[in-house]
Amino acid sequence: MHSADTSTGPDRVLKSIAQPRRLASLRAIMAMMLREMASSYGRSPGGYLWAILEPAAGILLLALLFSLAFDAPPLGQNFSIFYATGVVPFFAFNEVANKTAAALQYSRQLLAYPRVTFMDAILGRFLLNFLTQMLVGYVVLSGILLLFETRTLIDFPGIALAYAMLAALCFGVGTLNCFLFLRFPVWQRAWAIITRPLMIVSGVIFLFATIPEPYRGYLWYNPLIHIIGQMRKSFYISYSGDYVSPAYVIGFGLCGALIGLLFLRRYYRDLLTR
Repeated sequence: MHSADTSTGPDRVLKSIAQPRRLASLRAIMAMMLREMASSYGRSPGGYLWAILEPAAGILLLALLFSLAFDAPPLGQNFSIFYATGVVPFFAFNEVANKTAAALQYSRQLLAYPRVTFMDAILGRFLLNFLTQMLVGYVVLSGILLLFETRTLIDFPGIALAYAMLAALCFGVGTLNCFLFLRFPVWQRAWAIITRPLMIVSGVIFLFATIPEPYRGYLWYNPLIHIIGQMRKSFYISYSGDYVSPAYVIGFGLCGALIGLLFLRRYYRDLLTR
């Protein structure tokens, strides 16, 4: 016996329309990712591999410079792994959030096609750059663990949580700035100035617990403090990091994404034609 289809006529029509739309959106996102890989990385020797090795080498060099500047790391015994656990998520945030914020400017011409939506452009750029930064983090942290005796115990679920928090923050800040960069062009320059001291106030080169009050209370509201704290908790079993709040960071990112998407849905066509 054949099972009866209980869907009504309109339901079947909606399902038949929704499925091609989902496939078209998936194809558009993949096309956006391949286009950026070809345009951004395909013109230089080494291509996409160089896009991973260049920031990885920069992070390793920065960790080495910190080790020469200070007598001992604030946590553990190895400079490289301590600073890498702060620098990797910090650099990833800067790169992914800024690339996501410029997604519509980068894909302005493609958005003239009816099958390409603003969401396809944002997701395509976000996914490519976030996956790239995950590879950078893997190369840097694995290289340090292989080259040095770090005496750390790795918590893989903890690292996954740190990257989930990072993804939410990057997408939220990037999407909100995507609208703000288009609506207020001066905000793009202001954002670059505002974020310059971010490395100092995000716990990259110090521990959150060492900050005196009342500044510690103020810095708690910086989402990067929580992400870096979660990353360090995942390598140092002795580091409690009880101030870390994944719910705050994910909620912060989701609020930014919701506001950005609401305004983009309403105004992005007008802003792109200005």
